[in-house]
Amino acid sequence: MGQMTNSKSEKEEKSEVELELKLLEALEIYPPAKLRGIHRHFVLYGLTEYMSRSFNRSFTADDVLKLLDRFYNLEMVKPDEEDEEILNKEEDFRLPESYFPEE
Repeated sequence: MGQMTNSKSEKEEKSEVELELKLLEALEIYPPAKLRGIHRHFVLYGLTEYMSRSFNRSFTADDVLKLLDRFYNLEMVKPDEEDEEILNKEEDFRLPESYFPEE
């Protein structure tokens, strides 16, 4: 019985190492520095999709953040109030007059 428990533990360790390696591969495409600011959700989505496709199973944003937390201090990339203000700021949009053909 002790042998079976030991091999299960090795299997779990191998699985964890594979997860971490795939995450590091994904970080080449989706750099963690972009988890800060307006790109945060796009990068997180990209990482989630990459992991889901790599393992042919679903990953949530929380799953990916927990994996990232093993390598990075995620407190440093949390959105701050300034980011939220920028994202929530509304401005009227108008095309420049030069865009419209003269009649």
